[in-house]
Amino acid sequence: MNAKLIGASDALREIEEDVEAVAQSDAKVLITGESGVGKDIVARLIHERSRRRQGPFVTINCAGIPDSLLESELFGHVRGSFTGAYRDKRGWLEQAHGGTIFLDEVGEMSLRMQALLLRFFETGEIQRVGCDRIRTAGSVRIITATNRNLPACVAAHSFREDLYYRINVIHIAIPPLRERPEDIAPLIAHFLAFFSGEHHVVRPIVAGETLARLKVYAWPGNVRELRNIIERLVVRNRAGLIPPEDLPAAVSGAVPPPKPTADMMYDRMVGAGESFWTAVHRPFQAHDVTREDLRALVARGLRQTRGNYKGLLALFNLPVQDYKRFVEFLRKHECRLPFVEFRVTPALSARFSEPANSSPLSAKGG
Repeated sequence: MNAKLIGASDALREIEEDVEAVAQSDAKVLITGESGVGKDIVARLIHERSRRRQGPFVTINCAGIPDSLLESELFGHVRGSFTGAYRDKRGWLEQAHGGTIFLDEVGEMSLRMQALLLRFFETGEIQRVGCDRIRTAGSVRIITATNRNLPACVAAHSFREDLYYRINVIHIAIPPLRERPEDIAPLIAHFLAFFSGEHHVVRPIVAGETLARLKVYAWPGNVRELRNIIERLVVRNRAGLIPPEDLPAAVSGAVPPPKPTADMMYDRMVGAGESFWTAVHRPFQAHDVTREDLRALVARGLRQTRGNYKGLLALFNLPVQDYKRFVEFLRKHECRLPFVEFRVTPALSARFSEPANSSPLSAKGG
């Protein structure tokens, strides 16, 4: 899967802008965020959009390699330096010449490895394991990432302060998926298309209730968890439709938040054809609807009619002769909102016809 940022949130657009700007330089970059948010994707994008894109992109998972082996892999070794070292080997820092090296989970490095890495940052020199000779690594860009709070680690003396300031030249923070719900639907569509092609199956359709539960789930595993769940749904689906019961138990238990009262009243009138007097006025008089709900409903209607109160008559299924009663009801309960903020242009609001023989609205009401 090619590296790309999928989503529609403002946070993702800001990250995209950061990537474009950072790619024009060789400055060190620290990428932070919870596990599974896509730190590796951002690192690869920076490399692919930089002038180093023709060079190698070397990824090292600092959490998955033992300390002794990490030193050998990073800096290289000479023959006979340890059991199994049958030949000289260049380290990843040398192999990445002309390209980028990505140190993922750098916060998991031991203090000893941090000291070795700091020496490289300060001098640009490396020393292979078992060798006395100092070498120059060449031209390599360093990008690091972690899911840890490095300032807290510095305070706890588990991460070197001097190394932290070395790697934290440019900081890109990726918010968790639960803080950018606008990205969930585009990600689902992307993964459905990708895994349908990957596994040579017909792309299934996600039922509305299924999508609603996917959108409100907290996603503790972030994009990685979403990716894995969508792949599982694609592979196991045979009916062409993904119902809520196909979701994992943790996800299927996610219940969409209740729809706001103003939206429910709007749907009853615009969608089901009910009159304002039964859908809104009656429950308001019974104290089942608050003044805030009524204001929110009027605001939504005025956005639709571009600030034209008389246009609300048709929208709320009211006869023309009920206009004065309707306006007086709103005025009495302080829910007659200024029309100006909803009116884009006179031409747009003129689409809604004015009832005959009615007096013009005041400056407050439109």
